Amino acid sequence: MGTMKFEVPHNLPKDEVKKRVEQLLHYWGSKYGVKSDWQGDEGAKLVGKVMGINLDASFVITDKAISGEGTDPGMLLRSQAKTYIQKKFGAVLDPSKSLDQVKGNLD
Repeated sequence: MGTMKFEVPHNLPKDEVKKRVEQLLHYWGSKYGVKSDWQGDEGAKLVGKVMGINLDASFVITDKAISGEGTDPGMLLRSQAKTYIQKKFGAVLDPSKSLDQVKGNLD
C-alpha cells in the first residue's frame, strides 16, 4: 500500500497548535482506539484502525503548517480520507475558536 501526504496550514503559535492537536488525538484515541506517540514537541506517530482501515501515519508541526503522511487507503477512499483529515485539523486550528470550543466541537 502506498503513502498519502497531507498539509494543513495554520497561523497559530506552535505551542497552541500542539495543545489543539492533542485534543484531536485524544478524540481519535477514544473514538477509534488510535494510539498516538509524540516525537518530541514537533510531531507525532499514529497507529490504529479507523473504520476498518489500517492507519500508520506521522506528522510534524512547523511554524506555518502541519505536514504529514500516512497509509494510503486506496483509490476509492483517498479523497474521503484527505477531506476528513483537512476538516478535522482545520477545525482544531481555527484561530476564531478557543481551546475550550475546540474540545467541545470534535464530534
